[in-house]
Amino acid sequence: MSPWLIVKLVSSKVVSENVKSLIFEVPEWPGHKAGQYCDIRLTSDTGYQAQRSYSIASTPVLGSKFVEFGVKLFDNGEVSPYLWNLAPGDKIEIKGPLGGHFIWSTDMPGPLVLIAGGSGIVPLISMLREYVRYSKNTEREVVLLVSAFSREKIPYYTELEKYKRNFPNIKILYTLTKDTPADWTGFARRVDKAMLAEITSGLLDKMPITYVCGPTGFVEAVANTLVEIGFNPHSIKTERFG
Repeated sequence: MSPWLIVKLVSSKVVSENVKSLIFEVPEWPGHKAGQYCDIRLTSDTGYQAQRSYSIASTPVLGSKFVEFGVKLFDNGEVSPYLWNLAPGDKIEIKGPLGGHFIWSTDMPGPLVLIAGGSGIVPLISMLREYVRYSKNTEREVVLLVSAFSREKIPYYTELEKYKRNFPNIKILYTLTKDTPADWTGFARRVDKAMLAEITSGLLDKMPITYVCGPTGFVEAVANTLVEIGFNPHSIKTERFG
């Protein structure tokens, strides 16, 4: 059983209009795998406690004492507004790392397909970062699709564009479902069967492993559609929230 750890915020940065990256120093951090999460607990002066689960965004680095979370702001939320207002030096409690199903590492074979709905990209960015940092297989095909309301709501957009420029084998695509700027060249609709078939063309016979993360309805619809176009259901891993 993981213990509760007191951790200190070292930096925070807005990575999209509604998602903030929070990096904490965790002296007793045991290390994690890409795709895992932690529980975060807040305790008020009266003793009232609120607890939520947040995916880990940071790359698994052996011996690192720093852990990054991507936190989506909910204006009426009980926990996220507090986390957004933390200042460097402030302390909270975390428990983890947790979760053993939705994980990926560079020693797993085959193409990698990542599909995110909004802030569902957080555990997937950890996987992508691990690939970029550690993988010796520069021929591995990697596909990432991010669905968001607008370009401003695509978390880690600047970082993703850097990978897009520097790694020819990483295909990064976006679809906007609400606000589409005049200069937009990506998809502009909800994720559908035709879109999934197009972005994964040529991968089915190569035994890809697929990770889908986002709101419950999004995840269920995407996973079911992937099966419809021929993906092995046992190779599809899902993580949902909301």
